Amino acid sequence: MAMPSTMQESRMKLVRALDSLPEPDSYDVVVIGAGGAGLAAALFAALEGRRVLLVERTAHVGGTTAFSAGTTWVPGTKLGAAVNPQDTLAEAARYLDAAIGDRTPASLRQAFLDNGSVAIDALAARTEVRFRACPKHPDYISELPGSTINGRALEPLPFDGRRLGPLFNLIRPPIVEFTVLGGMMVDRTDINHLLGMTRSLSSLRHAVAIVGRHLADRLRYPRGTRLVMGNALVARLLYSLAPHANVTLLLQSSLAGIDRVDGGPVDAVTLAQGAIRRTFIVRGGVVLASGGFNRDPARRRRLLPGIDVLWCPGAPGHTGEAHPIAEAAGARYGADAMSPAYWAPVSTRRRSDGSLAVFPHFVMDRAKPGMVTVNQAGERFVNESTSYHLFGIAMQQPRDGKPSLPAYLICDADALRKYGIGMVHPGAKGLEPFLGDDYLVRGESIEQLATALGIDPARLRTTIDTFNAHAIAGTDPDFHRGTTAYQRNIGDAGWTGPNPCLGPLVAGPFYAVRLYPGDIGAATGFATDADARVLDAAGVPIAGLYAVGNDMHSIMGGVYTAPGITIGPGIVFARQAARHAAARATPISARQPDASAQPDAGATPVTDRDPAAFNA
Repeated sequence: MAMPSTMQESRMKLVRALDSLPEPDSYDVVVIGAGGAGLAAALFAALEGRRVLLVERTAHVGGTTAFSAGTTWVPGTKLGAAVNPQDTLAEAARYLDAAIGDRTPASLRQAFLDNGSVAIDALAARTEVRFRACPKHPDYISELPGSTINGRALEPLPFDGRRLGPLFNLIRPPIVEFTVLGGMMVDRTDINHLLGMTRSLSSLRHAVAIVGRHLADRLRYPRGTRLVMGNALVARLLYSLAPHANVTLLLQSSLAGIDRVDGGPVDAVTLAQGAIRRTFIVRGGVVLASGGFNRDPARRRRLLPGIDVLWCPGAPGHTGEAHPIAEAAGARYGADAMSPAYWAPVSTRRRSDGSLAVFPHFVMDRAKPGMVTVNQAGERFVNESTSYHLFGIAMQQPRDGKPSLPAYLICDADALRKYGIGMVHPGAKGLEPFLGDDYLVRGESIEQLATALGIDPARLRTTIDTFNAHAIAGTDPDFHRGTTAYQRNIGDAGWTGPNPCLGPLVAGPFYAVRLYPGDIGAATGFATDADARVLDAAGVPIAGLYAVGNDMHSIMGGVYTAPGITIGPGIVFARQAARHAAARATPISARQPDASAQPDAGATPVTDRDPAAFNA
């Protein structure tokens, strides 16, 4: 579908080079970082009619959101009510209180709940950002009071990337190993149809449609243009943002300075693009959305000791280089998180081009029948069906002094064929490259596999025999695998045994991949209030400085409560920050509004607010 030339021109005007911007000049809102939260902040500010400068340090937009499933946890939406009308915000608050306790202020969590549905409604009414409620996507700690199995997790609708025209190439491509057929994105629905196309006519039709579309795409594009999951969310945000004439996007540009005069409000920023530097006046505020500290070597040593950055599957722009600049302006990190990062077990493999693939093991393998994970001693140490976050944390805590770095995810031949393992897709075809570079380890027997892994064969045999006996009975007295709604949801619903997460390992040969704890996002960031204003050491908001996404100290306190608990709050607090910053800027009545924007229907009119309130 070709884009009209006038629309193409409009969208390409979005992207500018730093040296093309005049100096001096001023902006109402400057957003640092164009991941999911940064794009959302820029979009919400544009919808308020504000002049926006969006600054991204890499050549692509989307950040880690583009790599992710795009799941967005926002309780209380109309979409959620359609699949779970019994759910309430009070129940969501009860769940968060039980899961998080006093690790974060309850008032911040309540601000998220109170403003969540308004943010999603505003996007649905005035942009191309569209979601659907997952029919079954349980909260991760589903045994706690207030949890639910559906209605809170939203997923972005697929998006036709061709609608972006030249801007399509700005979307950060997904992790290659999450695609098939040379760049075709697939979500859970697609995977189920592809696996079932020999048994179902509807699945065959679905598979033929998406594969045919992809083959046609590859005649014109470097990858498929049918975007799903996080790529779809990023594309929808960018598509919605691009027509706003009051928005400028700078790529490969960085924050070089934040100006405050005598401890007053933030009033200017300095940006750098190579040797070029520009300083701009900021009327409303600077929104930090640079993705967190995860690739900052010094902060990793302090906050994530012993965790190799090579295990991090996050986007490359999360260098934390904006953080010392914000700290120099008075910002401080939050405290008391359960963990400074969110985690997943990952496996790594060197690609043919020399780059390192880092594959998060979220749901496709580790909790399935015929799978088991052991430590260096050949013993189980974790409930394999727990959340990937708790799995990653368990890997860092030696059990009885026995380390789990790396751990080994082991399966039998039937499980490999049915579910795949890591980067090895279901079907067990084409194993030779994976075996050849030692990503996949094989043994004709459990003892041979143990020897290949450097594990005591007798001990691994004992572990497998014990596990098999319990799996046949459908129980796991050691780690209680498959005992909650969340855990059973990521098992195999079609499994004929009594527990969808438990099945014995019996059919050789046996296979294993090495697992490492990978930090998938920052939980520790800048302390903020309910409007995402950054707090100083005394707990006082810094006027004109905001933090959202993984730059904001997570309201979840390092507890991974549910799917999408980084993106959901990222979007909601992006709206909070954008509205507050917009209200600090020159009133709309005093300047030329964006013809494509009307103030957010959920916002208090700027002229009705006390200007003094935004200088505090």
